[in-house]
Amino acid sequence: MTVTSELRSDGIRVVTMNAPPVNALTVQGWFDVAAALDEASRDMATHVVVLRAEGKGFNAGVDIKEMQRTSGFEALIGANRGCFAAFKAVYECAVPVVAAVNGFCVGGGVGLVGNADCIVASDDAYFGVPEVNQGALGAATHMARLVPQHMMRMLYFTARTIKAADLVQFGSVLEVVPRDRLDAAALNVAGEIAAKDTRVIRAAKEALNGIDPIDVNKSYRFEQGFTFELNLAGVSDELRDEFAGTSKATDKSGGSK
Repeated sequence: MTVTSELRSDGIRVVTMNAPPVNALTVQGWFDVAAALDEASRDMATHVVVLRAEGKGFNAGVDIKEMQRTSGFEALIGANRGCFAAFKAVYECAVPVVAAVNGFCVGGGVGLVGNADCIVASDDAYFGVPEVNQGALGAATHMARLVPQHMMRMLYFTARTIKAADLVQFGSVLEVVPRDRLDAAALNVAGEIAAKDTRVIRAAKEALNGIDPIDVNKSYRFEQGFTFELNLAGVSDELRDEFAGTSKATDKSGGSK
């Protein structure tokens, strides 16, 4: 199973992504993340969510190979809708979401943590949005919640990554700990939140979202429009083929045969 959800007796719900080898999620995987967060919202016994992952890294974004195995634009539309649903579910989760980030967190992974309420990371963690390398756009909305504007633009245009330790100075990462202490650190801060009256915390989460200066849902959806343009032009398919090490004929509509 790609995504599991466990509610502890202390009100902490632990949602775990596990999609070997690199936690690059399929279309269904993204919807599974959304479903787990939506379940947390509905369940009043859930006071806080810890979003974590098993394996080498937290999240490698969209499963490019799945997309390239699918003809036409079905997988592209599915991935876009799935990512939108997952990011939205994290942001709009009725309780705070603590992201526990290990290893790589790139592409869609940044979309998840950028919409989280708190980030704890291991000392080997790093973040990046390499979308331009695959002919796509997206997650700049969420990277902009982690770093200042000019740094976000540099990271976006170059596809460079940034270490979790470098994000502590911006306040976007709460703390960086050794890998073997990551879960404990995330559960520690989650425990502080879980101990509060969940009715107040749920109201606080809704209030903070209400005063957010950027509508992250609309902002990300706007970015996705340019991804569709690049796909229609055939640019994205060409770059994804190169990334996936495949070669396919492309029909006139920009889809793959």
